[in-house]
Amino acid sequence: MNETFEQSYARLEEILEKMNSGKVTIDDSLKLYEEADKLIHSCTKRLTDAEQKIELLIKQRSGELALDETGHPKTSPF
Repeated sequence: MNETFEQSYARLEEILEKMNSGKVTIDDSLKLYEEADKLIHSCTKRLTDAEQKIELLIKQRSGELALDETGHPKTSPF
């Protein structure tokens, strides 16, 4: 999925509306549920990644710079 977070979230809302309408067959409900599950996983991962990036930026703004044994700033993947 190459959709943005906002597109994924909007699709989740569409799925919820369809499922709550009562006009969806059991087979279609199952397909929608599976799609929603993937979208929820994708959105959760994007939010977690964003949260980790924000936490890293806040630490950098605090003025506390951790140095490695050579005196260079430590870096951390996110």
